[in-house]
Amino acid sequence: MQKRQSLRLPGFDYLGCHRYFLTYGTFARSHHFVRREIVGLVSAQFLRASTEQRFEILTYCFMPDHVHLLVEAMDDGADGKAFIARSKQYAGFHFKARTGDRLWQRDSFERVLRDTESSLAVSRYILANPVRAGLVVRPFDYPFSGSFAWDRQALLDVFVESKSGYEEFSV
Repeated sequence: MQKRQSLRLPGFDYLGCHRYFLTYGTFARSHHFVRREIVGLVSAQFLRASTEQRFEILTYCFMPDHVHLLVEAMDDGADGKAFIARSKQYAGFHFKARTGDRLWQRDSFERVLRDTESSLAVSRYILANPVRAGLVVRPFDYPFSGSFAWDRQALLDVFVESKSGYEEFSV
């Protein structure tokens, strides 16, 4: 049997004050994130993991078959790998208990942001995802995106400060 290759960055320990742009896809690309109750259930587990692992969820967007998160470690002891594992594990467990279905694809995608990369630019990119997908005309028309760290006015300011529109950050 062939050994599965890790998608994690080789030589990077994921410990400390880093910011991550995360994408978790649903199993078989199922459209689970179209109901407020499911988004609420998964959000609650993300918040649980963020509290336990000392991360702040700066921005989130639940698309029908995946979720984007911008998270930031709160201190040098925060473990990015542990946050990723726990957030998926907790949400997947509670989702399966409620629906009987598997929630996540095995792998997720993460990008460690460099110090020179702006959290606001990444937030703008995440919040504009439903616009680019043709689900809404304006980012704040989409019901399943926002922030657990910033209030609505701060998020609105993210777009007011942007001169170049929604495509400023690229993955």
